[in-house]
Amino acid sequence: MRFLAQLPMDPLSGLRDIQLPPPPPSWPPAPGWWALVLVVIVAMVVGLRRGLQAWRRGLPRRAAVRAIAQLRDRFRSGEAPDVLSAELATVLRRAAMNRNRRECVAGLTGRDWLEFLDDDEHHFSEGVGRCLVTAPYARAESVDVEALLSLCEKWVRRNA
Repeated sequence: MRFLAQLPMDPLSGLRDIQLPPPPPSWPPAPGWWALVLVVIVAMVVGLRRGLQAWRRGLPRRAAVRAIAQLRDRFRSGEAPDVLSAELATVLRRAAMNRNRRECVAGLTGRDWLEFLDDDEHHFSEGVGRCLVTAPYARAESVDVEALLSLCEKWVRRNA
């Protein structure tokens, strides 16, 4: 019984409090975070590069659209339609050669050139676009220049 007298009344009073481990350091991050950062950086570089390439590919198209808009302004200010249609034929040829292989486009003349430009409605070979074949070399016949400019701008936006 003596043994029992020496025991404290509260058996838990002799225990020490729980010691928590220190929190993990915030730097350096775990290897998974490094991998995530690397993936994000690579994705950003690839995205920026593709965006820059797409922007560069669109430069000739945007230049052709601006040239057509300038021709439209010149027509509205009273410049001769034959000069404008000749310049329009040059703009279309440049836009086509920028988009397609030079060997495929540069040698096209006459009906072949118009068929190359044609869409499903044949506006170039049978419509208002017929004057583009003779425009650089002869005085233009009476042509609806606004319709021709719109047709060429539509072609450039779709194909160049």
